[in-house]
Amino acid sequence: MAEKRPYVSWELMNSFLTDAFVGYGVPREDAEICADVLLESDRRGIESHGCNRFKPIYIDRIVKGTLLPKTEIEILRETPTTVVMDAHDGMGMVASYHMMKKLIEKAKTYGMAGGAIRNSTHYGIAGYWATMASREGLIGITGTNARPSIAPTFGVENMMGTNPLTFALPTDEEFPFCIDCATSIVQRGKIEYYAREGKKTPEGMVVSQDGTPMTDSEEILKALVAGTAALAPIGGIGEELGGYKGYGYAAVVEILSAALAGGEFMKSLTGVAEDGSPRMYHLGHFFFVVDPDAFMGRETFRKIAGEICRALRASKKAPGAERIYTAGEKEYLVWLDRKEKGVPVGEAVQREILEVRDKLNLPYHFPFEQ
Repeated sequence: MAEKRPYVSWELMNSFLTDAFVGYGVPREDAEICADVLLESDRRGIESHGCNRFKPIYIDRIVKGTLLPKTEIEILRETPTTVVMDAHDGMGMVASYHMMKKLIEKAKTYGMAGGAIRNSTHYGIAGYWATMASREGLIGITGTNARPSIAPTFGVENMMGTNPLTFALPTDEEFPFCIDCATSIVQRGKIEYYAREGKKTPEGMVVSQDGTPMTDSEEILKALVAGTAALAPIGGIGEELGGYKGYGYAAVVEILSAALAGGEFMKSLTGVAEDGSPRMYHLGHFFFVVDPDAFMGRETFRKIAGEICRALRASKKAPGAERIYTAGEKEYLVWLDRKEKGVPVGEAVQREILEVRDKLNLPYHFPFEQ
């Protein structure tokens, strides 16, 4: 299907996002990190976490006071192979960047390293952090908890976040094997995207407290905040299609995100105080980096990983299927398509960009303006 939205060049959008973050109090060095994380989502076609989220998740929260623009990172504990940080409610993307830089260095020295962050905020696409490792020839693993959205198997109450469990594995191809997805059937960001585009959420992804499915995207978002709807875990409701597996992996992410750093979890992550007023989110993230050189070598790992991916793609296809993909391949193909074109920007995001620009009196003109 041909893209009908106008494109904005990567350079222009990066410059604007950086200046906009700075305009709301984010130090320029940190703003550059945040802009790159958001644009990486759009480079990969993960639009639920790209420019779509720039204003509602970051700028609006800075204005509301539930996200601090200046990130004061405190090292709570550090050993040769581990780090525990407190982000003190600053930019989760900034804290995560500094965490991964430390862990990559440690893993190259000692073979493996792990870290956890508490009192953090939304850290963008989990795949950004895992691929920081894979670009260095290392294995990257990460996960984060989030506002309660997922109901446990046989339950209807939203207890856990969409909790991605993400791996990036280096290969001998142009792109890594990168599996970056929520442990729910759909993530909250995708429903936000559906709502912004005026689309319904497919049936079977969200359940109300009386056990019936919900499809109105706007109503779902309200119900998730109110706690009267929940996302189904991967596999769906109940055990018949393996929903307990998604539930189990979501719980793994919840435990590691909170327990490794001694942080908060589940119902304490709503961003809403008991009296209904906004409060800090206090999210937790975990990260692991492994150097294949501590095993049989980076080149051996890359070669075998690549051979496995190629064998999977070359296997027998289902009738009518054009091709088989491996994780990370579709995102790479999106990048090849958008590399020269830029970021496609829908009408809702256009309005937000212009609103922020005019609020800050930034000297930008965009291709979508009349």
